[in-house]
Order: sequence, then structure tokens, then C-alpha cells
Amino acid sequence: MDAWKVRDGALHREAAPDPVPAPDELLVRVEACGVCRTDLHVIDGDLPVRRPGVVPGHQVVGTVVGAGDAVRSTGFGDRVGVAWLHRTCGTCRWCRSGRENLCPDAGFTGWDHDGGYAELVAVPEAYSYPLPNDDEALALAPLLCAGIIGYRALRRAQLPPGGVLGIYGFGSSASITAQLAKTAGATVFAITRGDRNQALARELEVDFVGGEDAVPPEMLDSAIVFAPVGAILTQALDATARGGTVVSAGIHMSPIPEIDYDRSLFYERDLRSVTANTRADGAEFLALARNLRLAPAVSAYGFDGVADALADLRSGRARGSLVIQAG
Repeated sequence: MDAWKVRDGALHREAAPDPVPAPDELLVRVEACGVCRTDLHVIDGDLPVRRPGVVPGHQVVGTVVGAGDAVRSTGFGDRVGVAWLHRTCGTCRWCRSGRENLCPDAGFTGWDHDGGYAELVAVPEAYSYPLPNDDEALALAPLLCAGIIGYRALRRAQLPPGGVLGIYGFGSSASITAQLAKTAGATVFAITRGDRNQALARELEVDFVGGEDAVPPEMLDSAIVFAPVGAILTQALDATARGGTVVSAGIHMSPIPEIDYDRSLFYERDLRSVTANTRADGAEFLALARNLRLAPAVSAYGFDGVADALADLRSGRARGSLVIQAG
């Protein structure tokens, strides 16, 4: 098969053997794969190497073309989604208490296991998501990470009904989260760099759009920081009202500056993080997204354009969700 692999801090297109599914795994022919900032962290070495020569990509929409002997429920030709969480141990205290995203032995697609920047990918049946055949693969792909993680971040933000939410950074996940929050009746402020990101926020009719150093027009009840910049966490804390919550939604963050306790954290402000997601998060969000007919703003690239998509994401030229289309 044709695949893009990470070698020596760069992405290389190579011919690779077809994956051989384990007994409990599906073999999936990739239709589309979303591009995530986490892919950049894997390529750039911000995340430690777990699998030399790994194929990145963890927002995969595809069709089942093979299966291991133990697969029982998913048939050939079924459409499935492959997300970041690839496998967990199932026996640790976090798995047994419904917090499998915290499993110390968890494996992740596109980091520990080859992902979707390829023609084929293998996924445990129990960690795949059934997907409708009547939706476009390009629109479904961003939901499998950007959407799911945004959903978990919004839940952890403890936004009160009708509250004011600040979103820092307005890429793929933020744009989907903003739609969720607006649908629920929240006031949403977007603080972000880049003309394209700001234009997208205005198209989605958020209530305020400001540059990366902007001060929101009123105090926030909750804030979600999608930008991987530690200094923005303190900026968000300073803009959050007493008793509010700030959530860091990224897997990697640059160093956080010293926090002034009295100004930024006192008065019971909460600072929280998001670590991956559970399968329940994914199932809940995908059902909600279908019911609400969430429509990510997608920029499509061909399989030849993987490097271009990553360059656009890295440079800030990206708008909304970037998706690689197979074939």
C-alpha cells in the first residue's frame, strides 16, 4: 500500500506492506483522514517517538475490507470511523471506572499504531465507530478527533446554561465546539490569530471575534484553550470570572509562565486539562453531531497533498478542518 511515514522528523511517502489485522481487528480501506495538530506534534518530536516510522492520522473514515477471526459484529463493506484511542488494557482502575482515556497502557492511532495517512489501516473492532453511509467522508472525518475532543473539553469546562464561553485558538476543534455551544444557547467569544480563523468564527456567528491578545468584552464563565501556547492559559484565567473554569484541550503545550495566584487563580477558578477521550465520549458526540447536523468547514486535499495540508496547518494558513481524501 501507499503510506506517509514519519522518519527523522519529516514525513516521507513510501510503499509499505498492507496491515495484517489481529484476530479482533478490522482492516479498513481509508476514504478520508482528517489532519490534526497532534500529527504535527508526532512529526516534530514534541511527543516522544513510540513507533519508529509510524503512519500518522487518527480521524479516519473508511470501509471494512478485511477482519480477524474473532470479529463478529462488523461486516465487509460497513463504514467505520477510526479515532485517536486505539486500545486500552481494560483492567486498570481507570478502565474499570469508566475513565479509559487515563489508562497507563493505552495505545493511540497515529502514534503507537499506524494511522490513516495510508490506503489501509487496522483498528480493533471494539474501538471503531459505526458511521452512516449517507454522509460525506470529508464531513465525517473531523468529527472523529476535533469533534470528540471538543465535546469532552466543553463538558469539562462546566459551562452553565446560557453562560459565556471563551475559545482561544479557532482551528478545527474550536470551530466544531463553537457550534455545539451556540446550539446549547451559550454566548461564545473567539480569541484567535489569523485572518482565516477570524473570518470562520464570524461566519459561524460567534458573539465576539478578537485577535490573539484581545480581552473579551465581558468576563467568561468558562474558557477552552485549543492553542498549544502556555501563556494563553494565564490570559484565559485572567479573563474568567470567579468560580469559572479554564480547560486546556491540547495534548501538548509550551511551558506555562508563572501564575499570579491572587489575580489569576484565586476565587475558586478551576484549571483543568483534557486527556484523550473515552469510547463513550465518541459515541455520544457522534450521535449528537448527527442529530444537530453539525457541518465542519472542510478544506480538502488529495493524498498527494498531505505535506501541503500539514504546511498550511503549521503556518496558520489553515481554515477550519483539513482533510485528506483518498484516491
